Amino acid sequence: MSLHYLPPVKPSAIALGTAFTQLGHTAVLAPLFGDRYERARKANASQNFLHSKEAKQGAVLFGTTLIGSGVQTYAMAALLTTTGTLSYKGAAYLGTLVFFTTSLGATIGGLIGFGEPGAKAIDVAEVVAGTASSLLDTVGLAIILNWWGVRTIESF
Repeated sequence: MSLHYLPPVKPSAIALGTAFTQLGHTAVLAPLFGDRYERARKANASQNFLHSKEAKQGAVLFGTTLIGSGVQTYAMAALLTTTGTLSYKGAAYLGTLVFFTTSLGATIGGLIGFGEPGAKAIDVAEVVAGTASSLLDTVGLAIILNWWGVRTIESF
């Protein structure tokens, strides 16, 4: 595969989008990180937290979400560049289309499962939080990238 097939994107747009997406992921994953920290602190009171298994798992989780945020940002910026989207309305439409193709099925599937007798109320909150996070990662990211500008000088 040759790299000249990939559209050029401003590095600053990738950095901004990665930070934006990572902040959204961190907000969703904050309870998980907090839980890992508490478990590690209780289990390894005499040891250093940074050397615990939970800390290493948390670092791997953070690293993979950071890499995923960067790849997702580049993909959205490449879509904006390739389609020539210049307006906020167009960016919102493109982000909504990406949301529909990637997350709508899981959202509907999660909501349909609530007719079952064993469904818990917390499940609804998890689906709503996941949907909000997905909307932020798609529509919000597209609008932020469009606001910042994703095209390099070479792509004009």
